[in-house]
Amino acid sequence: MSAVKIKVLIVDDSAVVRQVLSAELAKDPEIEVVGTAPDPYVARDKIVQTQPHVILLDIEMPRMDGLTFLRKIMHYHPIPIIIVSSLTPKGGQLALEAIQAGAVDVMCKPGSSFSVVELTEALIDKIKGAAFANIKKHVTLSAETNRPVERLAMSKTTDKVVALGASTGGTQAIEAVLTRFPSNAPGTVIVQHMPEHFTRSFAERLDSLCEMEVREARDNDSVIPGVALIAPGNYHMLLRRSGARYFVQVKTGPLVHHQRPSVEVLFKSVAKYAAANAIGAIMTGMGADGAEGLLEMKQAGAFTIAQDEASSVVYGMPAEAAKKGAACEIVSLDRIASRIIAHAS
Repeated sequence: MSAVKIKVLIVDDSAVVRQVLSAELAKDPEIEVVGTAPDPYVARDKIVQTQPHVILLDIEMPRMDGLTFLRKIMHYHPIPIIIVSSLTPKGGQLALEAIQAGAVDVMCKPGSSFSVVELTEALIDKIKGAAFANIKKHVTLSAETNRPVERLAMSKTTDKVVALGASTGGTQAIEAVLTRFPSNAPGTVIVQHMPEHFTRSFAERLDSLCEMEVREARDNDSVIPGVALIAPGNYHMLLRRSGARYFVQVKTGPLVHHQRPSVEVLFKSVAKYAAANAIGAIMTGMGADGAEGLLEMKQAGAFTIAQDEASSVVYGMPAEAAKKGAACEIVSLDRIASRIIAHAS
């Protein structure tokens, strides 16, 4: 994609949204908005005419809803799709369903708690990640996450802390790992690049599938065996320690690697407060968020993992970690859970 511009098609029934997104994306020299469409029927013709590399898709639209259109695209002509959704609980749930159906990422619409500048920076990163996405791998993962999984077992609980970080393709990757954890797995802290409300829906879905309790983190939540905490969208999450108690701090702050929450912020705090008691895994995603933090974890004595290229939807974050020598092991997605549990035991 680097030799040519990334061609983007915007599908949204709001003329204002189409105009704002088109104007902002046009500022990036690597991106070309090749068309816009107010509904899926117009979009269908535009796809044939323009052959976009990435589609930005609203979910709630007239004539045909975005989720139905997404499923048709994934069935007949898979293209990387980023959902651009309203920042509401309903929008979060629908966006999560879209990701399960094959969308590679999700973004909130303009006018949310992100400024237009912040939203544009994050959206551009997501578009570039989507353009490089292994869409066949992503669709395969989406199908596999609906299958029953064999869960692992631990002989005892431990005082270990597990830290997971991911971006594009990460919702399926995190689900693949957590659904294999036993109910007494170490306390787990997670950053997945997602806006608020979307992380809440994501946590609720995982809680219904996993033996562990999974929930969106709140400030001062304890990190204890059997519980996984997901950083809320638009907030950084850091690990802290008071005596023998681990807990999380949820706070605002500047974007790090264009992200909030940031994997880097979490991993560096884990390196500082959990050190050799920590296990870290960096998984599929565009960019370098978390690579330096994983290195700091390894240097502090933690056991660290990077997902391999073959099983990644986007081999960006784990590739950067591997280049830095931050990973003790580089393994496929289907082995990450077993390596974490084996080390924790």
